[in-house]
Amino acid sequence: MSDDSPIRVLQKPGSERRRMPSGLVALALGGFGIGLTEFLIAGLLPQVASSFAVSEAAAGWLISGYALSVAVGAIALTAATARLPRKQVLVGLVALFVLGNLLSAIAPNYQVMLLGRIVAALCHGSFFGIGSLVARSLVAPEKKSQAVAIMFAGLTVANVLGVPFGALVGERWGWRAAFWAVTAIGVLALAGIAALVPAWAGRPQERTGDGADPVQPLGLAAQVRAFRSWQVWLTLTATALGYGGMFGAFSYIAYTFTEVSGFAPDDVAWLLMVYGVGLVVGNLIGGRAADRDRDRALVLALLALTVTLALFGLLAESPVASVVLVFALGVTGFASVPGMITRVTDFAHGAALAASANVSASNVGNALGAWLGGLAITAGFGYASPLYVGAGITLAATVVMVVAARQVAGRDGSGT
Repeated sequence: MSDDSPIRVLQKPGSERRRMPSGLVALALGGFGIGLTEFLIAGLLPQVASSFAVSEAAAGWLISGYALSVAVGAIALTAATARLPRKQVLVGLVALFVLGNLLSAIAPNYQVMLLGRIVAALCHGSFFGIGSLVARSLVAPEKKSQAVAIMFAGLTVANVLGVPFGALVGERWGWRAAFWAVTAIGVLALAGIAALVPAWAGRPQERTGDGADPVQPLGLAAQVRAFRSWQVWLTLTATALGYGGMFGAFSYIAYTFTEVSGFAPDDVAWLLMVYGVGLVVGNLIGGRAADRDRDRALVLALLALTVTLALFGLLAESPVASVVLVFALGVTGFASVPGMITRVTDFAHGAALAASANVSASNVGNALGAWLGGLAITAGFGYASPLYVGAGITLAATVVMVVAARQVAGRDGSGT
């Protein structure tokens, strides 16, 4: 097997079904709960800050602390559980998620609340990294990206509902009720994964002649060796830049809407929901497209995102164009996600550490894009400037993806 050859994933005989495996539903529910935890806090910050008598800046650490914990946990927990069966790892990760949200719900002070956020975030990256390997093992190989997209559908729906859900529940029953609700969703996801995800799901396999022998999950040393593949690094780079371009622009989109497009501040909530619906659509379209021709789909998705960001910058003064383009931003921004996940795990021979590193790369990209977008505004280029900055970053992502695709095509063409 060459260093860059894609993996195959063990499938239980007879598992190629026409209907969606029930295990995917459980994984999507877990993704939905994790997504809600990430997004709902934005609509609850004023209440939480008032409840614990802390400043807005201190309350903001409930968001930034979560993001930092995601980046660290994605690598650390995946490495620590390298040799454990993947279903057991997922059950443990969701249990950690439940514990974190329970701590937040009962927190007697700000410090415990922050601890709960950090604990809940630790599972985020590893769940989506390891979960993507489990999801793809539940379907036929030609539907692996669609399976990953279904798992990520929970996250994209949470992006649509997270902030309004938190704000609505918080207004009616208090901010603690929102965390109790997410804790309950976590318990349901935990039960669903334990009951519906088969024990064999997610095991890698090695090819031996014309047969395939199941093996144990790769140890840490073997998973680290997977990073010797240039295709893994190119995919991680394209992921970071693709996310960086989209979220670099999205971080300041409220200012673009109110200061450039002329919307009222009250309009921002429904405009963000339009963006969230675009994420859901793009995720599902991207999964299907990646299963047909993955590298072509990824290049086109990144190129479309670049064009969308540039057009948004040019037409941001038009309210109508802004509504259309923020939806397109969601579609094109998330269309590459399922394909990137399956690509990096294919070229990493099923190493869960690479899948989790893809989540960390996206968070690094988010931070980079937001920083560069902020620099553009500070330099006086206006509130539409992050859109142009984002277009430049995603253009770089497109170039990286073209290089990666051409290397694979050249190798295949040469018979190596």
